[in-house]
Amino acid sequence: MTKRDPSQLDFWKEQLFPVRAAADRIDIDRFRARLKRDMARAIRECPFDRPTIAARMADYLAVAGVSKATLDAYTAESAAAHDISLVRFKAFVRATGATWLWDTIVSDDGLLLLEGDEARLAEIARIQQERRALTAELKVLQATPVTIRRGRK
Repeated sequence: MTKRDPSQLDFWKEQLFPVRAAADRIDIDRFRARLKRDMARAIRECPFDRPTIAARMADYLAVAGVSKATLDAYTAESAAAHDISLVRFKAFVRATGATWLWDTIVSDDGLLLLEGDEARLAEIARIQQERRALTAELKVLQATPVTIRRGRK
């Protein structure tokens, strides 16, 4: 088996932890549309119907109620004036269980969402990289013999 070149792309395998770069400018209309589409997808994939999601949101927010119409406005691309607040978004994520939505929020800034124990993978890679750098530095130091002059008369 030959070793794969890390710079070579694989067209059939989707990268689990993609490397991202921050967008040069914020296209707020495009971001708004993508967020609304992804929230609508979260509702479709959620085991709860819209009224139940709205009730769960209200419970998380400790308010009397969140209407189904409000949910509809948050997910309608035509309702540009109805953006969801961060606090309500957090309640929406919890109500639907769609934690992947946080990745939609941070991806344009070159960030990647790691969930739970996945952060340990990044820490392992950081330590391995540090170890390789220290090993390389040690090899450079060991390449030149050390002359010990103490104890000579």
